[in-house]
Amino acid sequence: MRPLHIKTVALAACLAGLAALPSAAANLSKTYSYFTVGGTTLEQLEIELDTRGPQVKSTGRRHPGATQMEFSTRVTYDDKGSYCRIAKATVTVKARMILPRWRQRSKAAADVRVIWDTLAADIKRHEESHVVIARTHAREMEMELEKLRRQKTCSRLAEDAKAVNARILVKHDKAQERFDRVEGINFERRMLRLLRYRIERIDNGQLPG
Repeated sequence: MRPLHIKTVALAACLAGLAALPSAAANLSKTYSYFTVGGTTLEQLEIELDTRGPQVKSTGRRHPGATQMEFSTRVTYDDKGSYCRIAKATVTVKARMILPRWRQRSKAAADVRVIWDTLAADIKRHEESHVVIARTHAREMEMELEKLRRQKTCSRLAEDAKAVNARILVKHDKAQERFDRVEGINFERRMLRLLRYRIERIDNGQLPG
C-alpha cells in the first residue's frame, strides 16, 4: 500500500468532536442502528458525516456517531408498619448506538480505506465507552438507593429515592461531558497512533488492506 501522509491524516482530524462494565452491574439493553454514508475521498466522507450523522440535542449538531440512553429505576419497598425500607433497587440502562456505514469502500483508494476503517473503529469504541459510563452510574444508583436509611413512611422514602436518582443522573451527565472533552482534545494523537498500528497489522498480513 502507498504511504500515508500527515496532510491526509490531518483531514481525518477535522472529524473531531465524536458523540458514553463492571461485572454483575446494572441491567443493560443495547441495540445498534446505522446511517449510510457515500463518497470515495476524505473530503466527501467528512461532508457525508456532517450532513447524515445523527443530530445530538446537547450540541445541536450532527455527529459521526451517537448513543441514546434511557435510565429506568424499579424500587421495591418493604412496609413494616412502623417504618419503611428499600428491599431492592434495580436500574436498567437502554442504550441505542447510532453508527456510520460506508457503502463505497471498495471504490476508494487504499489510504482512504485505512483511515476510514481506523476512524469507524474509533467511533464505535467511543460510543461503547459512553455505555460503560452509563452502566457504571446505574450500578452506583442501585447501591445508593439500597443504602438509604429507612423512613417512617414509604412516601417519604420514595422522595429520598427520587433525590438519589436526580443526583446520580447529574453526576452521570457531567462524566459523559468530561469524557467527550478529553476525547476531543486527544483525537488527532489517538488517530495517528491507531493508524500506525493498523498499517503495521496490514503490512504483517494480520488485516486486509
